[in-house]
Amino acid sequence: MQQITVIGSRGASETLQGMVDTGAHFTVIPSSVLHRLGVEPTGEIPVQFANGEVMQWSLGEAQAELQGVRRPILVLFGSEDAPALIGAHTLEAFLLDVDVVEKKLIPKKALLMSIDA
Repeated sequence: MQQITVIGSRGASETLQGMVDTGAHFTVIPSSVLHRLGVEPTGEIPVQFANGEVMQWSLGEAQAELQGVRRPILVLFGSEDAPALIGAHTLEAFLLDVDVVEKKLIPKKALLMSIDA
């Protein structure tokens, strides 16, 4: 579990314990938390689950803080009974890798492949 602070458009914030899920594209936060923070959906996207089922879920934008760093992220409006999930998009935004042996997030460098560098 990893602590993540979600910050809404009005500056209100809430800190949650989230499970890191590298197989999930986006971070999932319970809808009630996002609404309470002033995060509103900007659209809907199809989400495919491990069992193959596809559903339309609301997507929005929020600020997040991980390991003392604050960045914008995309969030899915999740159900109330599911835990928060920290997805791959958030890990990339924060330049974090997963150390599966030590069970922690570790910093990485941004990559840019160019022959003109």
